[in-house]
Amino acid sequence: MSGSVLGNIFKISTWGESHGFGVGVVIDGVPAGLELNEEDIQIFLDRRKPGTSKFTTKRKENDLVKIMSGVFDGKTTGTPISLMVVNEDHHSKDYSEISSYYRPGHADYTFDEKYGFRDYRGGGRSSGRETIGRVAAGAIAVKILKELGIIINAYTSSIGPVSIDKSNFDMNQAKENALYMPDREAFIKAEKYLEKCIKEKNSSGGSIECIIKGLPSGVGEPCFDKLNAVLAHSICSIGAVKGFEIGDGIEASKNTGLNNNDSYYYNEKGVICKNTNHSGGITGGISEGFDIKFKAYIKPTPSIAASQNTINKSKENIQINIKGRHDPVIVPRAVVVVEAMSAITVLDMLLLSMTNQIENIKRFFTK
Repeated sequence: MSGSVLGNIFKISTWGESHGFGVGVVIDGVPAGLELNEEDIQIFLDRRKPGTSKFTTKRKENDLVKIMSGVFDGKTTGTPISLMVVNEDHHSKDYSEISSYYRPGHADYTFDEKYGFRDYRGGGRSSGRETIGRVAAGAIAVKILKELGIIINAYTSSIGPVSIDKSNFDMNQAKENALYMPDREAFIKAEKYLEKCIKEKNSSGGSIECIIKGLPSGVGEPCFDKLNAVLAHSICSIGAVKGFEIGDGIEASKNTGLNNNDSYYYNEKGVICKNTNHSGGITGGISEGFDIKFKAYIKPTPSIAASQNTINKSKENIQINIKGRHDPVIVPRAVVVVEAMSAITVLDMLLLSMTNQIENIKRFFTK
């Protein structure tokens, strides 16, 4: 299977299946001398692990990470870092009957068409547990970016029909509620909406907004590897993501050039500023040095207990009720995945940008 490797200099390769022995990631390109321990990574994994609220799957996994290589005496050695999480609570028997049919909204049919065979236990590589490797690698990327003054924050912007009100925005509130919504009123409404979905044996989608602060200007390649294009590729590689917008996104198509263009000006300190940020901090595929803002749209959890129509391998039309333990909404646990993928992408693009100008190279290699 190709397609499990991402990055150029900061490069990750995820491995493992939902119901196999474990899942993990190998990270290449981490510079030597970075202070790193398992707790640095565990903090991020705890944000995505299951069983933390009534709105997540009841699968009980500690998701304890083990550093297998690349760290000595608490510091990175510059060699590949391998991280592993053992699967502890996999109930493969919950999935035995689905080997003969295709679940709506899942990759069952497409995996069979592509490989002629599939690991039907929880979805194998198409399971949400594959994101453990992404989050673990992202934790390291976040740590490196913080050393450079670059901070990434993501949060739930909507659940079903309930959207946050930016006038009530409070990032601390997002860290305190189970849905990662930075608006308490919206959280209460979304909670009631999800309870209704659960009673109806249904699920909900939503959206996640992400803000990257402190990224300098000049990051991104102007043609195929535009920063917004690489971010879109990275974020859309998350299994549940069905849409991506940078800046105003779709709303820009309804605007005029006069209103959509961001006007530059110098402030009293001679620093370049903008009156607006419709571009989302990226123009021509290159970072401007302002906040980068994007939104990811997440589909509803496809595994629902309500009856659904589908087909089996005997070419029969059948009706199914999916069993097992599943999230009524993916969005809250996907917030940290979006942060992680953003960090991995931005760090890799930042490292690539070091050779953009001869002066950068001279500063590094000459005294």
